[in-house]
Amino acid sequence: MLAVASALVVIQVVVRAVIAFGGEFYWDDLILLGRAGTHPVWSPELLAHDHDGHLMPAAFAVASLATAVAPLQWWPAALTLVVGQLLASLAVLRVLWLLLGPRRALWGPLLFYLFTPLTLPAFAWWAAGLNALPLQAALAWVAGDALLLARTGRRRYAVTGVLVTATALLFFEKSVLVPCVAFATLALVYRVDGAPAPLRRAWRQARPLWLLSAVVVAVWTVSYTTLVASRFGVPPRSMVDGLTHHGLSYGLVPTLIGGPWRWERWNPSPPWADPPPVLVVAGWSVVALALVWSVRRRHRTGAVWVAAAAYIAASLTAMIMTRFGSETTYELAQTLRYFADSSVVVAIGAALVIRAPARDTGTGVPARARTVGAALCAAGFTAGSAISTVTFAHSWADNPTGDYLAHAKAALTAHPEVPVLDHPVSVWVLLPVTYPHNLAGSVFSALPGRSEIGAHTTQLRVFDDRGDLVPAELFPTRIVEPGDVPDCGHAARPGTVAVLPLDEPAGDWEWTVQINYRASADGALEVGFPGWPAVTVPVTAGLGTVYARVDGGGAALRARVTTAEPAVCLGGGMLGVVVPS
Repeated sequence: MLAVASALVVIQVVVRAVIAFGGEFYWDDLILLGRAGTHPVWSPELLAHDHDGHLMPAAFAVASLATAVAPLQWWPAALTLVVGQLLASLAVLRVLWLLLGPRRALWGPLLFYLFTPLTLPAFAWWAAGLNALPLQAALAWVAGDALLLARTGRRRYAVTGVLVTATALLFFEKSVLVPCVAFATLALVYRVDGAPAPLRRAWRQARPLWLLSAVVVAVWTVSYTTLVASRFGVPPRSMVDGLTHHGLSYGLVPTLIGGPWRWERWNPSPPWADPPPVLVVAGWSVVALALVWSVRRRHRTGAVWVAAAAYIAASLTAMIMTRFGSETTYELAQTLRYFADSSVVVAIGAALVIRAPARDTGTGVPARARTVGAALCAAGFTAGSAISTVTFAHSWADNPTGDYLAHAKAALTAHPEVPVLDHPVSVWVLLPVTYPHNLAGSVFSALPGRSEIGAHTTQLRVFDDRGDLVPAELFPTRIVEPGDVPDCGHAARPGTVAVLPLDEPAGDWEWTVQINYRASADGALEVGFPGWPAVTVPVTAGLGTVYARVDGGGAALRARVTTAEPAVCLGGGMLGVVVPS
């Protein structure tokens, strides 16, 4: 029995490795890499960063270590995904073994967890996998520790359970549910076994685990609420109904029978499930039939269904309350990554139903017929899952980020002596909503031997959508007015501030300004809008032009010399945005 189960795990890990190593960085992955390249690995700026509502110091630490090993190379990220999946799969096998023992029936829930397409999107996307895989592993492992603690009374299972919970919390805040699932698993074991007072017994038999977990969760909650701005809100009824329907009918339910078979994608969004209507109907029908069968043919399984539904409802509620907005589309719920951990709960629930004693209905099905029926169900689920896996891999491969990074890395390292003005990367790689992490200086911060990417340059170049550095020019939206000092324009000397008026006030933005100057010697000049951070740019003796990136807005720029010399004369110029020539 164990040999077959282990072989299934090996097959799953090999399939997932092919998907992982055939992938590339995507979206949030570049944010993790950018912060890892900008901040030291153990700095609070890295580990305590509020990442879109997530507190995930361990994920940032893994990203930092992967960046240190091979900057902006995909293979360390892919390796972490494969290792994480292996650990999660072994943890699920362990808890199923503890629930069912050496029975062939164990293969069913294990097969579901290993090959369900429900976990694919969260696995293939590195940033999502760093959240999802530790959570899946912890859900299964801590539930197993709770069972062993209750059976043996050995306190070491309380210690390991708490350590695993704490580790999972460092990757993903949803891990607060890990002790809840462990408690529910133990209580439901007592329930289906017919033990009296299952809740009280579950509390008493594993009390050290629950008390220590409560302390860990309490400490984590204080840290989370202190460091992370709340994203919770109350969505309108239409948004709740739409996300719920799409998340269940088009997302979760079809995956229970091997769907969705098809995936849709509009770059730069991730793939989302796009099941045919027949699969949606079939999925709900199978769920209904399984519910009726388990309640009629197995003792005390209703509570198992209630617990599994409660977990899925909690996942759905968290997604809706934190991700709804005026620009939220219902397809968000079909990306499946918000339900990936439900695969562990469903597998445990299925094992509990199998564990429950059969009712004596007097209409038993012959053993051979049950075996054939189970084999056909397993074959159908596996075939559907294989189709869904192949179509997902094809959709996931439609990712321009890999080629973009390859071109950009080659361009940045070809002429490292020429600085590049910081600017956003292609919208096909990161949208402006991720600012400032969509800037080239963040994305390529860890790349060794590259051109300096900063706030000034004498040669305008930008990345095109392929990732090549191409000549650029300044598209003016405002004019820097010429000065009135004879033979100079605007005079900037040490200790004085030169005011450079614009022809019209500029709104708050990330602007590029063209500075035409004549300097008496080499030195540095500070330029910026009043009340906004200024940018220091170097100037060289004689005539010159430098382009500087300044944030803010106003009716005039201010410039001052920040060194003992030189005297600098500033002519008219332009303020605007940089575009390819």
